[in-house]
Amino acid sequence: MKIMVITSSPNKEGLTESCGEAAKKGIEKGNGEAIMVHLNDLNILKCKACDQGWGICLESDKCILEDDFEKVHEAMGEVDGYVVVTPVYFHEMSESAKTFFDRLRRCEALSFNREKVNKIEKKPFICVAAAGGSGNGTLSCLISMERLFFHLNKLDSSNVTKFDYIGVTQRNKDYMLDAIQSSALKIVKGK
Repeated sequence: MKIMVITSSPNKEGLTESCGEAAKKGIEKGNGEAIMVHLNDLNILKCKACDQGWGICLESDKCILEDDFEKVHEAMGEVDGYVVVTPVYFHEMSESAKTFFDRLRRCEALSFNREKVNKIEKKPFICVAAAGGSGNGTLSCLISMERLFFHLNKLDSSNVTKFDYIGVTQRNKDYMLDAIQSSALKIVKGK
């Protein structure tokens, strides 16, 4: 089983990176393959909301912008599940995560062609919000991540395969890193 771990922090030594590594360990412990994507290492432009809000993405699931987005977007169709790890900035996902997921939302969700199955539909996901400073904002970040995956699954709760939502702070990281590893192991095992 292939699981994509998407992280979105510029800090390669911080809490978000530790959470991504914990997910990778869990996936590999279950004999799965971890596909690591570090959004801050990629060139992903912000959505231009082409053609009065909908460009070619509405019908073709492609974006007109030429950057690294399409490479990650295509790879999402080749995996069996996702672990999304973001630092908490101002009670929200990081800017790189918001930029990527805004584009993904346009290409994957709200298609008027309800017959079409998108790349991520019905695949399990784990959302991790890592609040390294005060720990504030973890819950509101997780709520926005839940709303994102609801939209990405065509606003249809029967298509949403929530697996876990995990909030990590500096105070609870010792045992929450174990929880991330365990959750990632279970996603590979299908439990």
